Amino acid sequence: MIFHCAKVGSVIKFYHLSVILLISFNYWPSSYGKRIHKSYLNTEDVVINGGRIVGGEVAEVGFAPYQVSIQSIFGSHLCGGVIIDEQWILTAAHCVEDYPLDVLRVIAGTNNWHKPGVVRQMVLATPHCRHDKPIFYHNDIAAARLNEPLHFDNLTNKIELSRDVLKAGDIITLTGWGATRLNGEPPEMLQKISLNFVPHTECKRLWNDDEGVDVGHICSLTQEGEGACNGDSGGPLVHKGKLVGLVNWGAPCARGKPDMHASTVYYYDFIQRALNLCHIHRD
Repeated sequence: MIFHCAKVGSVIKFYHLSVILLISFNYWPSSYGKRIHKSYLNTEDVVINGGRIVGGEVAEVGFAPYQVSIQSIFGSHLCGGVIIDEQWILTAAHCVEDYPLDVLRVIAGTNNWHKPGVVRQMVLATPHCRHDKPIFYHNDIAAARLNEPLHFDNLTNKIELSRDVLKAGDIITLTGWGATRLNGEPPEMLQKISLNFVPHTECKRLWNDDEGVDVGHICSLTQEGEGACNGDSGGPLVHKGKLVGLVNWGAPCARGKPDMHASTVYYYDFIQRALNLCHIHRD
């Protein structure tokens, strides 16, 4: 499999101004939502300006130093992401694939997405080459390189990638600034929630064998009223202090069906190859 390091948006400069104008009016175009489930990108047709995890609570300062907010240059929160190296983050492919990187920024080192601790730009983004293939939400993962390295401390740090396959009964922790409900208001502070891992076979059953449930997904569900929502896309799911997933999609929001997340264990080789290839060709 070939992975490339082309700058996302480099061949679509002609619509950069249009995207900037749309973002300035709190509109973020999206091709998603054609099915009964939606990505958890923060879009106008789902929710404007974010919100929080449904059923969660405020995370302590420094609880998730690996968490980032991907924002428009005007400061609107769009997606989550996670630091895996001084100059690299992971997020969902649908958060970066169709948009010019020069209208985005990455915020780290804070629990309050209104008050950046550290600001960086993404200079390269590498979505999985089979993102949305064969259908929407498959292979929904991307690696992105920042313009400058991050300096690690108690509020900004990387997280290790897990190599362990989850099993029934495992508890995973989600953090993010996603919505509490459709058209919900954004909280200032990062939210957290503990969720139950749902094995693939059970997840398929709960989704009535929906083809959107892929082997590259991990599923989470506790009960109706708890889970991810719009604005959580690309954010981390953690088990025993290590990264296991990135928020992808679900039935917004927390309606009693499992939420779907890209498994970073399943995509471990993609992540390593993307980073290594980009290191070779970055300059």
